Amino acid sequence: MKGGAKRPLGLVGRIFAILLLTMVLEFAVGTLIYERSSHLSLQDDEARRLAEHLIIARKLLDEQPADARRSLAVRLTTDRYDIHWTPASPPPPPLAPELERMRRQIVAWEPSLEQSRLWLRLTSPGRVSQINGGLLLSDGSWLYFGMHHTGSKWEFTIGRVGLAIIPVLALLIVGGLLIRRTLAPLRELTLATERIGLSDEVVVAEGGGSDVRDLIRAFNAMQKRIHRLITERTETLAAVGHDLRTPLARLQLRLETVPDGEAREAMEDDLAEMRGMIESLLAFLGGEKNVEPPERADLAVMLATIADAFQDQGRDVIYEGPDHLELKARPLSLRRAIGNLVENALHYGQRARIGLSSRDGEVLVRVDDDGPGIPPDRLEDVLMPFARLDQARQRNTRGLGLGLAIVAKAVEREGGDLSLTNRPEGGLRAEIRLRASQ
Repeated sequence: MKGGAKRPLGLVGRIFAILLLTMVLEFAVGTLIYERSSHLSLQDDEARRLAEHLIIARKLLDEQPADARRSLAVRLTTDRYDIHWTPASPPPPPLAPELERMRRQIVAWEPSLEQSRLWLRLTSPGRVSQINGGLLLSDGSWLYFGMHHTGSKWEFTIGRVGLAIIPVLALLIVGGLLIRRTLAPLRELTLATERIGLSDEVVVAEGGGSDVRDLIRAFNAMQKRIHRLITERTETLAAVGHDLRTPLARLQLRLETVPDGEAREAMEDDLAEMRGMIESLLAFLGGEKNVEPPERADLAVMLATIADAFQDQGRDVIYEGPDHLELKARPLSLRRAIGNLVENALHYGQRARIGLSSRDGEVLVRVDDDGPGIPPDRLEDVLMPFARLDQARQRNTRGLGLGLAIVAKAVEREGGDLSLTNRPEGGLRAEIRLRASQ
């Protein structure tokens, strides 16, 4: 991915993210409600137990003489409740607002405590679990008490959350597997779309929900139409090519009876051009069905062979590069593409320089000429089929304008890039970039 851009989530990832978000929200809201209700239930239970403990402590202290009450208060102290007795006490502090509900619960459980001037306060602000208070005994003395938890409420909450999150994780895993299985037909459909027109027809088995089945059914029907069109076009072109070659062959035979001269030379050139036009048209419109399979090929040897073939024809072509460089490619298609580049360079520049190099995991093939080049605003146009730039080249151009389009198509099939640039010293450079690790 260029520029370090992150790949967006696929359909499975998006649905899983929605499922995860939904379950997290449901878990958070459920936990909040559960904690709130548990806190209220815990407060009710604490108020009931505290009321029972205060009634017993008050009754026992009232029955004991004053000199025995201190020791009895010590014996009534437990891990959760502290009991103290004092003969006199200052007026009780104002009731903390957050403890008003607990006080009402205590009095509701034991109405007799209402007459004992029961008061509650927080030992540490913000910690409701640490409470102390007092109540008046029958002789005017006071019973002081304190209440605290022996365990940590936070640890209790964490444990409860941990137990609650286990089924959530289990549901996420099961949901993810079900989503993946449901969308499996879509993955097969995606793989099949990449092979349309590149090989024989690939029929995708119908599966999944009704919408997915309808989509796959429509895709299979579309694929049949596309392959039928490709087959019809290929067969038509093959028939046309055969029919055109037949009269060309007859013309070539009849040309042999024409005496040597300018007229015969002109007719031979016309026949050669017509053959070239037919070959380029068939190469470009021949379809992509049953294309040449990729194989290991020595690109350096291929380029050197192309240069030697043109040199044998008396053309000025030079190869510069390593003696060997192997990669996986379609050798016939790539040879035709590079041959077109060399012919294009020779046509407009009289000579061609083929270069080969490898760097940063890429293989670079360059074909330079010393022609007039191409206007910068027309560099992309010449890669289009049937493009003609006679004005740019300032000379008559033979053929149908398919040479560079055939090159671009062949390079694209190899997963590479074709670029055209004007060289600073003059002329055009055609550069093919291919992946070295294929």
